[in-house]
Amino acid sequence: MRAGWVILLLIMAHSLSAQVVTVRNRENGHPLEFVTIISKDHSHTAFTNSDGQAPISLFVHSDLIEFRLVGYTYQSYSFNELEKLNFEVNLSPSMFYLDQVIVSASKWSQASREVPLKVASITESQVNIHNPQTAADLLGLSGQVFIQKSQQGGGSPMIRGFAANRLLIAVDGVRMNNAIFRSGNLQNVISLDPFAIEQTEVVFGSGSVIYGSDAIGGVMSFYTRSPKHSTENKPTVSGNFSSRFASANIEKTGHLHINAGGKAWATITSLSYTNYGNLKMGSHGPDEYLRYEYVIRRKNEDILVPNSNPKVQFPSAYAQTNLMQKISFRPNGYWDITYGFHHSETNDLDRYDRLIYFHNNEPRSGEWYYGPQVWLMNNIRFRNFNKSRAYDQFTLIAAHQYFRESRHDRTFNDNILRNRTEKVNAFSLNLDMKKSVGEQQVLFYGVETIINDVNSSSFDRNITSRTEIPGVPRYPKAIWASYAAYLTLQHKLSNKVNLQAGGRYNHYLLGADFDTTLIFLPFQSTKISQGALTASMGLTMSPSEKWRIHANASTGFRAPNVDDIGKVFDSEPGAVVIPNLNLKAEYAFNAELGFTKVCGDYFEIDFFPFFTLLKDAMVRREDTFSGQDSILYDGIMSQVLSIQNVAYAKVWGFQADFELKLPGNLEWSSKFNFQKGVEELENGEISNLRHAGPWFGTSQLVYSARKIKTYIYINFSGEVAYKNLAKEEKGKPYLYAIDSSGNPYSPSWYTLNLKFQFQVNQKVKISGGVENITDQRYRPYSSGFTAPGINLIGAVSINF
Repeated sequence: MRAGWVILLLIMAHSLSAQVVTVRNRENGHPLEFVTIISKDHSHTAFTNSDGQAPISLFVHSDLIEFRLVGYTYQSYSFNELEKLNFEVNLSPSMFYLDQVIVSASKWSQASREVPLKVASITESQVNIHNPQTAADLLGLSGQVFIQKSQQGGGSPMIRGFAANRLLIAVDGVRMNNAIFRSGNLQNVISLDPFAIEQTEVVFGSGSVIYGSDAIGGVMSFYTRSPKHSTENKPTVSGNFSSRFASANIEKTGHLHINAGGKAWATITSLSYTNYGNLKMGSHGPDEYLRYEYVIRRKNEDILVPNSNPKVQFPSAYAQTNLMQKISFRPNGYWDITYGFHHSETNDLDRYDRLIYFHNNEPRSGEWYYGPQVWLMNNIRFRNFNKSRAYDQFTLIAAHQYFRESRHDRTFNDNILRNRTEKVNAFSLNLDMKKSVGEQQVLFYGVETIINDVNSSSFDRNITSRTEIPGVPRYPKAIWASYAAYLTLQHKLSNKVNLQAGGRYNHYLLGADFDTTLIFLPFQSTKISQGALTASMGLTMSPSEKWRIHANASTGFRAPNVDDIGKVFDSEPGAVVIPNLNLKAEYAFNAELGFTKVCGDYFEIDFFPFFTLLKDAMVRREDTFSGQDSILYDGIMSQVLSIQNVAYAKVWGFQADFELKLPGNLEWSSKFNFQKGVEELENGEISNLRHAGPWFGTSQLVYSARKIKTYIYINFSGEVAYKNLAKEEKGKPYLYAIDSSGNPYSPSWYTLNLKFQFQVNQKVKISGGVENITDQRYRPYSSGFTAPGINLIGAVSINF
């Protein structure tokens, strides 16, 4: 008798362990991939594979199991109800995302109704139909991130008046920002491969409590493809091949990823190669943007030659290769161990905005290009779901990143090519834990260690004689480190009100040794050891199922890094920057209030006003060197500047959007962003803030049918008149159009675009469209590179 019970229990256990749930689109029956399955207490999480399937055995004791996917109405069931449905779940498409799952706000899955911050999500399906060429273009799909470009191989996000090292980039939970992230414009985000990204989230406002330094204006979190395990008793192999062409820059792109999964082990390999030609701008717009001539080297002399087509931005071509490898091991239902390898490398990137700068009626530069931009990351993640007194779940991530970038420039008709190379090895260790305390409270807490090793070198090469001499490196040899601990409490005050509050303490250290063999400095080394404390408090209120109110107040900080303290003679036209050893952290104080209203199942509107005050801002100010306010540098009398904690900045504005479901499978949505910023100048006057760009947004009409989806949309941006330009931007007239008074300004612009995706069968999709149909010639604010003119796109995607 006892043996019979044992056999019965074994049979039941085997049946349970083999049980899977299948999730499909209610309208067409297609399986839905990347559906998030969450238990009521968030102690268990699973994701569906390309067949819409996921193991369900871990949820057997859950009172409530939620199924969530952005763009679909969420559903919840008990385990017994799922059994009655034969573990078949159907989700209905919905354009309203009140209950979407957000990860980046706390590093753990949360319903958006619990998050007091504004968060925008960009899904893989959006990426598939819009075909962004780079990760910077991918961020632009949100309609709420402004992208500045200095060259084709670039893209610097601007969020709520902040950019560069006042924004934070995270990849699979690992911070990408390193100790040489600068304050101007950064193109590091292009190292990421849009084909390898499953989900992107943008957190607006300060995220320093969770992410530490730099998360002042926002956090951009990218989640790359994860290995998919088999839900059957045999291994499965799947993958995708994609290819794309675009006419404006003769893009040629190929991508392949292959997933092999068993019950315990799974692996995914992703490889992408992109090749871009010189980009062609539009036909209708300011003539100042045209490229009439460019420099070539002939018989040891730089000469200007006519451009046969002034709309072609020469030189701007480049190529990039991305490789990702992940391996996942799940020994049981409580552990998930994943190793990830990422490698990205470009070829040389011409700095187009420097090549169009003229001085005394001739080009300032004969050459100006970035060397290959290299990013490599190794990381291993341990996730545990076995409850203990200390945690319900924990995630431990150890990572190493390697960055290599270089700058190469030569004055017009000068034989000396300056070469400066920077290498950073970044090590990080993050432990994040989650613990439910009773029925109403959840704790998120963790610790973090970061160490950056910075090495910089320089040499000058005579391109005629091929001789080389040592040059002044851009940075000192330096170690930058940060140690932190944080705690956030989420407390359900009632069924309608949720409180989230937390704090973080960071201690950062910097030690630098300057090379004084080639240039005099009044110091040889410096050391900094300081702390920073930040906090946040937010409320989410739901007066009804159709209303959400978000209120949040937070502080953020940015610790001085090696770029701030150690940069030696980073030249700009007519200016040089010297080191300042007395810097401290800058702080931001942020407040926002958000309203979301849904009317029936056909209309949603969001409105999020915000205000940020930045104190002790690190900004460039006038300084002296050896008692002189100007020095002759690189043949030009240049003003001496340094980074100083002497200013404040204010940014205010709002983000608004609405979505409307229309008859005939039509949906209309619009997003609008307004920001205004000012900063204090060295003379006490107030200037407009450089990274607080013009109002901008997007409006789109979407048609969805069984096999086809079509987008008709307009992207738009407002004018920045000369009087509203930041003082720094007024000194760069070569970047802008010229108004009727002869002053530089940034004109308003719009583009009309059409995109489509056609599902040929369950395995093959084709997509494409036309961007900038009216062939506008425009240059986004603060950019030195003109956007594409009319652009035909064609792509094919084959699953196997």
